[in-house]
Amino acid sequence: MSSSDHVKVVEVGPRDGLQNEAKRVPTEVRIALVDALTAAGLPVVEVGAFVSPQWVPQMAESDVVLRGIERKQDTRYPVLVPNLKGYQAAIEAGAEDVSIFAAASEAFSQANINCSIAESLDRFRPVAAAAQAAGIGLRGYISCVLGCPYQGAVPVADVVRVARDLVAMGCSEISLGDTIGVGTAGQARETTAAVAREIGLEKVAVHFHDTYGQALANVIACLDLGVRVVDASVAGLGGCPYAKGASGNLATEDLVYMLDGLGLPTGIDLDDLIIAGEGICSYLGKPPASKAALAIAAKRKS
Repeated sequence: MSSSDHVKVVEVGPRDGLQNEAKRVPTEVRIALVDALTAAGLPVVEVGAFVSPQWVPQMAESDVVLRGIERKQDTRYPVLVPNLKGYQAAIEAGAEDVSIFAAASEAFSQANINCSIAESLDRFRPVAAAAQAAGIGLRGYISCVLGCPYQGAVPVADVVRVARDLVAMGCSEISLGDTIGVGTAGQARETTAAVAREIGLEKVAVHFHDTYGQALANVIACLDLGVRVVDASVAGLGGCPYAKGASGNLATEDLVYMLDGLGLPTGIDLDDLIIAGEGICSYLGKPPASKAALAIAAKRKS
């Protein structure tokens, strides 16, 4: 790996992290978290989701959060949208980047959003068309790329097919998500390489959960392929909803510590990032799930 290879870290804590936390976080605390992450130098901070608060109460008032944050010119602030109604609400709130989501597993798609993969993609076509017409950035997420809590193994060909469909729709970046964190490095490399061959390496991002402690190993395997976009969640926010008591998202602090050690620049200040994580964890009443954050905090105190 070349030391000149910049890695774009996509911070998903304020959305993917908080929506899986049991405690609902007030709007002003969510705004403060996004602002702290911006100040730490994160180039992309996922702000929230324009979904029904009936289904995801933690994401209520994402419009207020998006309007309330202090934007930095070179930082992107995407939001998740489930359909055209959500897209329109996001644009009204000032969104310049939106994300859509599909699953690589039919069983997960039915259980999670009560429709087939094909039906879910049909829902997103008008969103994609509207985003393209308006010059709005469009990202696609794919869930369960390395395993599903309902069907088990997920064929690589299914992941490739969904990625191809999302790119054809207009997505400029596809985030490959190991939703339940069961994948290992060889599997992560094989799936990511297959998708990259189909859509181009520059469009591939990876999103690994740490349920079995494999997230950093999986990231390394994909960095070796040339992947340079990695999702992570400050303080490891967001447990894995399909594995009781398990850690969920890869902690951004652990990722940045590793990338710093590899000489791969991110533009992120690790100390400021740790402070951002400590702030939200203080509100949640729990310690960060980041090993690097805990170690550096302990060293600081001693």
